[in-house]
Amino acid sequence: MENLIIDIVERFGYVGIFLLIMLENIFPPIPSEVILTFGGFMTTTTNLSVLGVVTASTFGSVFGAVILYGIGSFINISKIEKFVDKWGYIFRLTKGDLNKANAWFLKYGVWTVFFCRFIPLIRSLISIPAGMVKMNFGLFLMFTTLGTIIWNFTLVLIGTLAGRSWATILSYMDLYSNILYVVMLIVLVLLVLMFIKKKYMK
Repeated sequence: MENLIIDIVERFGYVGIFLLIMLENIFPPIPSEVILTFGGFMTTTTNLSVLGVVTASTFGSVFGAVILYGIGSFINISKIEKFVDKWGYIFRLTKGDLNKANAWFLKYGVWTVFFCRFIPLIRSLISIPAGMVKMNFGLFLMFTTLGTIIWNFTLVLIGTLAGRSWATILSYMDLYSNILYVVMLIVLVLLVLMFIKKKYMK
């Protein structure tokens, strides 16, 4: 996968970066860390510029996010509610719980979208629930773009500063991802425990 990404960036430059980052948003297993840090390294050996790589990757990322937002907007909430009505007892979920989750996302979703842009894998998938709850598209676009610019610029700059050692950065990115996943798991467990306590221990 890494060799293919490197080959595409070397062959097609900004267009390759745009397409790869767009696909990375739609198919999260494609590692944006490789694309962006190698793109940063390429600014030291080719006529690619940091601004150009950041711009191309940001357009690609936002375009991919909009596609996932659109997919999410076509998901029928009423069908999910019917599923919860029928099978929710297995998970101890009710339609009221679903409505509360939707209300929470509508209230805090813009910040969720923004901060999730810094979490590998989740940074792409967060666009789907945003579309499902019909988050204000202007706000979605603004916070997605802002978070994306920060993420892209940081990794491209790291790749530029690292130069030919850009690949060593990937091990640190793996560590960063693993730490975030552990933190998210802990938070999720705490939220579940709080939910259980609130619902069943009144």
